[in-house]
Amino acid sequence: MIVKRFDNQTNLDGESVEKDLETVNDYLVSVFNDILTIEESELQKSQFNDLSITEMHTIEAIGMYKKKTTSEVAKELSITVGTLTTAINRLVKKGYVERIRSEDDRRVVKLGLTKKGKLLFRVHEYFHRQMIKRVLAGMDSDEEATLLKALKNLHDFLQEYK
Repeated sequence: MIVKRFDNQTNLDGESVEKDLETVNDYLVSVFNDILTIEESELQKSQFNDLSITEMHTIEAIGMYKKKTTSEVAKELSITVGTLTTAINRLVKKGYVERIRSEDDRRVVKLGLTKKGKLLFRVHEYFHRQMIKRVLAGMDSDEEATLLKALKNLHDFLQEYK
């Protein structure tokens, strides 16, 4: 249940806070959609045009620095192990992901990125870094702290629905 707790309040300019809420919502929806659209468009124009946006985010979840099990990656993506297994099979065939058997316990299989997968990971990471640098450009430390607080509030709210 969503409760509007800002009814009939005004901001410092005498405008309704409800209008501010609508503006914030419009920006959030627009930014979310724009990021996905741009990522997908850039992916299709790149050497990685054999991937979907979902596959790219699966590669991002696998990560470069720590080998993870299928269960760990599935949990991070909030999908079933079966769904992830199907995606991993496709990514292995395309040459982005490899399965690595544990030396200690041959039953344990970890996921890792191939050279091609690591290159994609770096390109995607670079896009995100450039985006964040642009967002923070010209902000002082108080403004950065306010933005971080707002994003944390949004993150915490969304975690309640997971």
